[in-house]
Formats: sequence, C-alpha cells, structure tokens
Amino acid sequence: MRLNGRVALITGGNSGIGLATSRLFATEGAKVVITGRNQATLDSVQRELGMNALAMQADVTDYMAVERVISSAVDRFGKLDIVFANAGIAEYTPLGATTVDTFEQVLRVNLTSTFFLIQACLPYLRAGASIILNSSVQSVNGRPGLSAYAASKAAVRTLARVMAAELSPRSIRINVITPGAIDTPIWDNAVTNAEERASLFNKLRKTIPLGRLGVPTEIARAVLFLASEESSFIQAGEIVVDGGATTAPLGAAIYQE
Repeated sequence: MRLNGRVALITGGNSGIGLATSRLFATEGAKVVITGRNQATLDSVQRELGMNALAMQADVTDYMAVERVISSAVDRFGKLDIVFANAGIAEYTPLGATTVDTFEQVLRVNLTSTFFLIQACLPYLRAGASIILNSSVQSVNGRPGLSAYAASKAAVRTLARVMAAELSPRSIRINVITPGAIDTPIWDNAVTNAEERASLFNKLRKTIPLGRLGVPTEIARAVLFLASEESSFIQAGEIVVDGGATTAPLGAAIYQE
C-alpha cells in the first residue's frame, strides 16, 4: 500500500473529489482526517472509513476551527504527512453584476484559506511530507463570468511555486492538481434540474477531446501519485487532468463538426 502508516488531512473530504480521495487514501493504508461543512455527510464518511478516519465539521475560512481540526488530528494520529487543500467554491462573478462580498468570498475560500491552512499545518509536517493544492483549468481558459474563481485558482498555482521555494529546505513537497470538467456536485450550483444538468454535460463533452467528463476517482488517483513516494522528485509541479481540453482543444468534437 502506497500510503501505509501516513496521516492525510483533506479539506472538503466529504464530497466529490475530496470524498473520492479520502476513500482511495484509506484503501492505500493512510489514516485520513476529513473536514467539511455538512455534518450528515461527514458522519457518513466516518462510518464508512471507521477507526482510521477522523471527520470533523469546519469551514475553511474559520481559521480557529481549522486549527482545532489540525490539533485533533495530531492528538489522534500523532503527525501529519499529507495535506490536500481541496475545499473550494465556484460562484459566477460577471462584470457589471457582482458584489464585493461575493467576489471576496470566493477568494477567501479558494485562496486565502489555503495559505492559512498550510501555515497552520507547518509545525506538524515532517521532512518528506507532501502538500497538494487543487486548482482548475478555469485558471487559464478565460471562461466568461468566472473572474473571481479563475483568479483564485490561478493564484493557487503561483502560491505553490512560492511555497515550494520556502519549504524545499525542509524537504516538504508542494504540487498542484488541475482538474478539468469533472462530474461532481459542484455543478448543482449551475443548474436547477436533471434536464439542465444533462444538457450542460452534453455541451461540455463536445469541448473535451476524450469526449466525456472525468470522474472524481480519476482526480483522486493523480492526487495519490503526488502524495506518494512515486513523485518524490516532483516539486512545484502541476498535473492537468482534463481529457485534453487545455492542451489539445482542437481535438474536441466541437471543432470537428
């Protein structure tokens, strides 16, 4: 097992990519500490993963709550080896129709909280620890209406490079996973019913060379690679998992019609 005996903290570990990663890490031998805002889903994950998991309710923008999670994780399992800063939100922030509060909330959740999560974890991370940040292809593709989200995810990529310079003397690695269109509950914010969801997914598939959306386990496998010793000489790197939409867009069906 690739993570045997290691302790991993995963924010947003009770849904979507975070949940898939929590499950995969557990099967690979890790003890998993999970945060989220929904107590019911946290309880469900706790029951599923059992004694080798600790699921705690915490909003990542509540820094005192996050520090309590970290303290509880260390009290329970003795250390931290892996941090996956996964929690995030996506809100539309179009020019001419966006409030300051909405824009700044996206930055607080996706960017500012990521910095302070890593800072709070630092005293407990051993040499050889691995940190993975969750970005998005929206950081580079210029999709209209997503200024705050795109800016926050682009900043996450830069954050990793700066932190890598600071953490390398401690032999702590930090890398980025950049998902494309993945079938997760985050899309529920963009639709109101199943028919709209199906229509949206059909449009998205046409923009992806591989002709489909990804699934959370495909992102989780890439996160596992970055968390494990298999990536021991990868620092400040980025793995894009998007079916080719970013690097080979002309291969998508929309350009073949």
